[in-house]
Amino acid sequence: MKKLSLFLLLACLGIQAQETKKSYSFSLQQAIEHALQYNYTAKNSGLDIEAAKKKKWETTASGLPQINAGLDYTNNFTLQTQAATGNAFIPGGEPDEISTFAFGTKHSMLARTTLSQLIFDGSYIVALQASKTYLQYYESSKKKTDLEVREMIINSYGNVLLAEENISILEKNKATLEKTLFDSEQTFKNGLIEEENVEQLKITLSSINSSLNYTKRLKDISYNMLKINLGIELEEELSLTDKLENLTTSNLDMALTGSSFEVKNSIDYALSTNFVEQRTLEMKLEKSKFLPSLSANLNFGYNAFGDQFEFFTSNQKWFNYSNLGVGLNVPIFSSFGKTAKVQQAKIALEQAQTQLTETEQRLKLQYQNAKSDYEYSVEQYFSSKENLSLAERIEKKQQVKFTEGLSTSFDFTDAQRQLYSAQQSYLQSMVDIISKKAALEKAIGQVK
Repeated sequence: MKKLSLFLLLACLGIQAQETKKSYSFSLQQAIEHALQYNYTAKNSGLDIEAAKKKKWETTASGLPQINAGLDYTNNFTLQTQAATGNAFIPGGEPDEISTFAFGTKHSMLARTTLSQLIFDGSYIVALQASKTYLQYYESSKKKTDLEVREMIINSYGNVLLAEENISILEKNKATLEKTLFDSEQTFKNGLIEEENVEQLKITLSSINSSLNYTKRLKDISYNMLKINLGIELEEELSLTDKLENLTTSNLDMALTGSSFEVKNSIDYALSTNFVEQRTLEMKLEKSKFLPSLSANLNFGYNAFGDQFEFFTSNQKWFNYSNLGVGLNVPIFSSFGKTAKVQQAKIALEQAQTQLTETEQRLKLQYQNAKSDYEYSVEQYFSSKENLSLAERIEKKQQVKFTEGLSTSFDFTDAQRQLYSAQQSYLQSMVDIISKKAALEKAIGQVK
């Protein structure tokens, strides 16, 4: 009875685990939207923006009023002895004599409050500008991350569809070849063809089986890679609703190659521009250190003394105090150390400007390469589609000739290999169109 109860408990747990297992079904656009929200890299990039906002407020708050309070207690269990000449406090005393005495009480307590305010500091003004630039950098980084995640999802999604289509074609080729092999074996038994023809077909079938098993394993890996990129658990179910051919057709957009390229629309250009702004602010910061700084503080508090610890009784007397202070700091001479820092910042700014120019040229070349790759992928798609049609007709003709004994197994095998190669080229050309268009859209900065 106990074993039965344990079995039922385990069964219930198994059913519960199956019920809590999530299942996802995505089109490509849905997969992109999900990844931008749940992809691990995209989520961390969003957190970077939140951290930058907090950092910006931290910088702003440093120049706003600051209030601090404190409570100090001192126990003078042995008072410090002071020394003075004999006539310092006693009229007519001997000047050569030394008198010793102790000032203070055994217990003392101080309750204080301080209000401080920065009135003027050049470095604070620059810091406020830098915090804004700091936030803009992470906002641009988030956009760059989103573009990279989008491109990554498109490629991962396409790889899964490629594996699925490849499996479908290989299974179809396998079924066709098994039928041909069976017919050939029967013909060989009747003595109408040579055994070599049958053996050649067996070699081809073995190769297809090997490719099919490998592609099935590759499909599982591609699905897991897509799950990771989507930010979902590997154990959860995932199905794709788009088809490879439909995605290819929707990505045939030659008008995109005629779009004007504006380098300023690129996120990489924005990041490089932001880097120049940072270096400019760093130089301004070093220059601001030549300016004076002015601050003020207001202090208010109470102190109490006594030989007994009675600070929290009604008999204790508290003496208040208050003061206002203004501090002016004027830098005069630093042995040209500050000047050297300004010069270093100026050199760093020049380097950043040079990198910006280099980035601009690199982005233009990157666009040209992406445009060329996309145009080539479209050409390859139509060429592969036509070659596949030709390879299918050639293979069918060779199959008829082989069946009728008009051609050898080598001719038929060559036709099959040509067909299989054309099939792979056609599938790859479809995936290339999808991925190359994504790369071109990323380079242009035109993401739909």
